Amino acid sequence: MTQISGAIAVVTGGAAGIGRGIAETLRDEGATVVIADIEQEALDRAARELGVEGVRVDVSDAASVAALAGHVVRVHGGVDIVVNNAGVGPQGRIADLTLDDWRWILDVNLLGVIHGVHAFLPLLRANPAGGHIVNTASMSAFAPMPGLGAYAASKAGVAALTEVLAAELAEDAPDIGVTLLTPGSVHTDIARSLRNRPAGTAQALTDVDFAANPGKTAGAVWLTPGQVGRVVARAIRNDDFYAITHPGLLHRVETRHDGIRRAFEAYPPVAEAPQPLD
Repeated sequence: MTQISGAIAVVTGGAAGIGRGIAETLRDEGATVVIADIEQEALDRAARELGVEGVRVDVSDAASVAALAGHVVRVHGGVDIVVNNAGVGPQGRIADLTLDDWRWILDVNLLGVIHGVHAFLPLLRANPAGGHIVNTASMSAFAPMPGLGAYAASKAGVAALTEVLAAELAEDAPDIGVTLLTPGSVHTDIARSLRNRPAGTAQALTDVDFAANPGKTAGAVWLTPGQVGRVVARAIRNDDFYAITHPGLLHRVETRHDGIRRAFEAYPPVAEAPQPLD
């Protein structure tokens, strides 16, 4: 169990959306919060409104994230909670994507988390009381949809990384908790992800505001960032591996895993005589 009150917490992508909701909740529960974001104007505004420190960071740049870690240690003496949350989510069909499209999404969504773990894990391991890491994936890691291939691939990578990290830390650093956040539909600025796309790169990606298109999200439950923040705080306190924002979407996960189970059951053990494939 990680104590939030009195902790030093870092939240990437903290200027808006889910990151801001998490930062606000951790602040309200007594943590000293540092938010990091690539958008300076939004970062300054959020830091001012939340009464927390803001540091400009590009999570796709390992040196930028390392500098954030160094700054937090110098100013605050260490870190207890790290939330690797920054991400982008435009859509594009796989056949249309350029390699630049793939690189940008993977650089932010997957390498951004890797950079955060690489920079901050040694600091958490040095704490006598350990700490906690939260990595933001998505329901798309469990149940991907057409048009979100690059996004889903990046988030599936985050999920796998986080599962392995939790297993390894359970062996040699059990005082460090690990949580995988898998949000569904949340009111955020992710529908404007391309505003942070590096200039001069070709793209087949488009921003899509699912919240403004009821036909694509019929029956969806839309949460506020603050609601997600409370889910994350609960997971940190309880040392939960999964932070589930939309338990009503279990059927989508079950459908996928039922298909996997049926595939396993359809094939004989290797020791048996091979059967002709239909």
